[in-house]
Amino acid sequence: MKLKRFDRYIQLVTLRAFVLVALGLTALFSLLEFVDQLSFVGQGHYRLADAAAYTALLAPARFMQVTPIALLLACLLGLGGLAKHSELTALQGIGLSEMQIIGAVLRLIVPTIVLLFLVGQFVVPSARHMAQQGRATALTSGAVNAADNTAFWAHGDQQFLGVHRFVNEKLGEDIDIYRFDDQGALTRYLHAAQATIGADDNWVLTDVTRKDIVADQFHTSHQDSMTWHAFLSSRQIRFLSLPPESVPPIALYRYIRDLKRHHLPATRYEQELWSRISTPFAMIALIACAAPFVFGPPRSQSLGYRMAIGIAIAIVFSLGQEITNRLGLLLDLNPAITALTPPILLMLSAAYLFIHTRE
Repeated sequence: MKLKRFDRYIQLVTLRAFVLVALGLTALFSLLEFVDQLSFVGQGHYRLADAAAYTALLAPARFMQVTPIALLLACLLGLGGLAKHSELTALQGIGLSEMQIIGAVLRLIVPTIVLLFLVGQFVVPSARHMAQQGRATALTSGAVNAADNTAFWAHGDQQFLGVHRFVNEKLGEDIDIYRFDDQGALTRYLHAAQATIGADDNWVLTDVTRKDIVADQFHTSHQDSMTWHAFLSSRQIRFLSLPPESVPPIALYRYIRDLKRHHLPATRYEQELWSRISTPFAMIALIACAAPFVFGPPRSQSLGYRMAIGIAIAIVFSLGQEITNRLGLLLDLNPAITALTPPILLMLSAAYLFIHTRE
């Protein structure tokens, strides 16, 4: 019972440091985003308040991005502080081993992953969508086009749909629709200048050019408007207009499954899904990396030294993830391998460092 109480004490110290670091990193990157948005202030109706709202709505996504690194720094700061004041020595003196101390921190990963899942599923998509829509509306209310790329392609019901730009949630521009038969031959092509998306998933296409292919010949016609029943729901369209990193995990999994069912490439989305799956392993690896610098000599390391170590590890790890992700896309590697390689290498490095510091 007493050991469990000390476990909770270790977790509380680490959790306090984690909250402080995570909020600090989120605020830092949000400030950089806000400064970047200042260059758009004055275009259309885009004002300082719009830039602040856009930045604030992206904060949940930034929090998710910095969480693994924040956990590493929290370990270095929290446990490092305990080591500096000889509290770790006292804890070991009453029976807690180094593995038990690190294990107490590792148990924080489960609630953290649950929190990230809930934020990624219910908060980030809506916040990102509101941010994009508000920014696009403010920018396009004048003569300047929105900088956000909301175009996407989707497939279903033997059709390909391409929307090159969304003005808002209910209005798309520059629409391409391709219909194929059971043998994969193109039978119809539609191009519409605009599409109004109805609540019943019926799209009203305007200024439509229609090309029907009969006996290898094109029959072209033009219609001022026509109704097209979409194979995507309004909710799916809202998600697919987001970047892959902001799509809810369940919707992301279903979309990948649908792409594979139709034998379509899904590497980019698979890579994002496996990147999320690898997050717990990344957290374990980063916490393990903190152990040699917490328990290894000297224990009188300054706060600045521990921060420098944490930042260096974070930079190397982030660069490693970015390099493997890009190589995975370039060489069409297995997304699971590219996502799990950096955490595994970091775990091996942490084990080597820990053993080396104990010699």
